Amino acid sequence: MAFIDDLAFLLALLTAVACGLMGGLFFAFSNFVMQALARIHPEAGITAMQSINRTVLNRWFLGLFMGTTGACALLVLYALSTWEMPGTFFLLLGSLLYLLGNFAVTLACNVPRNNALARLDAGSPESVAPWRNYVEEWTRWNHVRTGTALLAAAVMIVGMCLMLTVD
Repeated sequence: MAFIDDLAFLLALLTAVACGLMGGLFFAFSNFVMQALARIHPEAGITAMQSINRTVLNRWFLGLFMGTTGACALLVLYALSTWEMPGTFFLLLGSLLYLLGNFAVTLACNVPRNNALARLDAGSPESVAPWRNYVEEWTRWNHVRTGTALLAAAVMIVGMCLMLTVD
């Protein structure tokens, strides 16, 4: 492999790990965090999720989320420019899975719901129905993020294995 291919392989490795981390984070939310919040009194659930949504906007989460997005964009460019190289189709597919299933879904589906939740008065009885709707819809889209992040990691690993077959 040429130097640029070695760098792309290293980037793909780090990106696959990052996709796996994001998938694990989203899995935890889908598997137990949202279920736990849905089971407690709506006022407590709303307050807790509002706090989570403010707290998650930190440099570690945003660095991982946006860094993975940027790395996937670079891998798309690499794959398109070295299409004949074994494994690049899988790097492209994995990157697109993350970009569409995580970055785009987050911006189009989860963030607007988080913004609407931020405007709810946790103590108001009128907030109960929107809260129940939020939990159901937000979690549904979070399942998409979980699956696409984990699938992206797996597909990228296949691509890296194929890259290793190059003389």
